[in-house]
Parts: sequence; structure tokens; C-alpha cells
Amino acid sequence: MAWHQLSVVTDESTAPQLSDFFSELGAVSVTYSDAEDEPVYEPGIDQTIIWSNTRVTALFELDADPDVVQTLLFNQFIGHNLQNWTAEVLLDQDWERAWMEHFHAMKFADKLWVCPTGQEQHEAGTVCMTLDPGLAFGTGTHPTTALCLEWLAQHDMQGKVMIDYGCGSGILGVAALLLGAQHVHAIDIDPQAITASRYNAEKNHVEAAIDYYLPAQFTPMTVDVVVANILAKPLIELSESIAALVKVGGNLILSGILKQQAAAVVEAYIQLGFSFSETVTQEDWCRLDAIKR
Repeated sequence: MAWHQLSVVTDESTAPQLSDFFSELGAVSVTYSDAEDEPVYEPGIDQTIIWSNTRVTALFELDADPDVVQTLLFNQFIGHNLQNWTAEVLLDQDWERAWMEHFHAMKFADKLWVCPTGQEQHEAGTVCMTLDPGLAFGTGTHPTTALCLEWLAQHDMQGKVMIDYGCGSGILGVAALLLGAQHVHAIDIDPQAITASRYNAEKNHVEAAIDYYLPAQFTPMTVDVVVANILAKPLIELSESIAALVKVGGNLILSGILKQQAAAVVEAYIQLGFSFSETVTQEDWCRLDAIKR
């Protein structure tokens, strides 16, 4: 199937209004992206990132008329900062081809393969997860996810119960189950992450061993392993809640942390009864490994 992809650059105050208007006109999806080069490392909890110059991109079905959408949009937002309007037809195979250029089979700790469909590896002594692009963050290509996959593949997960705090695509929970975990509880603030996690669990035939929750639906419990691959700021803000989920002697794996932020995260959890055994880095990111005393 093909789509009309329509986009325009605007300022941060207008972007949410544009998004709503695109949706009112029938857009099947609307996304934000940075129109310049303005990195944002620490969004607040439940915060949607909007840059000072944001490209708002909408997908419409082919029966939509891009010229009509453009006319309605510019008439609705007279006097607003709208620049660089683009309209193109986007083919599904373009998405797939672009993705496959960057995502290939990856191996972690000589034990875990993460592979796109059609590139599955069946090597003796390893397990293989099939993962394709989806709605939520997490494929193993980003250092923060790769660091967590490496830890799971290096440790004995047999019979363990794990909480995946901020599950994204569900990749860490699925990996834990393929590596022998008994059960996974997956939590995320984004309903799309729950949908993506469920899809990937079904694709890898482990759906019966994962429960999914939005934070308000989750009843706290203590488990053997908690993995939280989010960001330093929410890791610190949620430290008491996350710490309470780890049983005494259990493992806490924290990721999504820039190297210069590691000390602040460590300090927050040491106060809650954790001892840190290792800090593992990759590029600008690090993973913190802790045990609850």
C-alpha cells in the first residue's frame, strides 16, 4: 500500500495545533521530527518532544488530495510560521528498504541473535529473536538497548521473573523469555509500546509468558530482575518505585544513561540499598548493574 506523506516545518507553539488539524483532516498518523539539529536528551515523564523548529509529518491514504489539505492548512494557520511544505507518495517497500539498510542480524554474548524477518540465525547453542520495525523504540541497534541485551545474554535467566520497566518494543522481555526466564511483566507509559510488545511476543511465540501494563494498571511486586532502559532523569525521579520492585539479592539493570549522568543515578540508588557491581559503556551511553542488599 502507498501513502501521501505531507509535511511542514513550524515552531514549537504551532506544532501541536498542526498535528490536531492534520488528524481532523483524516491523517492516519502524525509525527514530529527535528527540523534542524537540536538534540534533546532528557524529556520529562509523559512529555512529547517538540523542537523550536519542528517538522510535522502526516500520512494520508491515497484517496486524499494533497492540494486540498495544503490549502485548508495554510488558510487555517494564516499568520503562523509555516515553512518548507513537502508532499510525496510513499511506498511501503520504501520503508522496508530503508530499514533493512540499517538493521541486520546482531549477536549478543555468543548466545542471543536479534534478526529481521528473513535473516534468522539457527546456530547451535544460541537463541534467535525475530524483530521487525514497528510502533515503538527498541531494535537492539541503539547502544542503550544493546547494552541491556548483552547483560541478559551473559547471565542465567533460567526460571527468573523479570520486570521490563519502559518496555518500548518489548525486545528485552522477549529476549529474557527466549533465554529461559519464567515470566516477564512489561510496563510502559505509551499504549503503542504495549501494542508493539504484544506483537513481538506473539511473533516469537512467548506471548503466554508476558503481562503488559500501563503504569496505573500495574500492582507493584518484587522480582528477580528489573531492567529499566529509559533515561537518567526519570530513573532518578522514579528511583523509589523502581527500587521497590527488586527482591533482596535481585538484579537491577539501568540503561538509557549518558556517561556524565551515571554518578547521579548511582547516588540515587545507593541510598535505596543497592550496590553497583559494574558500569559498562558504549559510545556516549552506559549501563549500570546493581544488586539489592
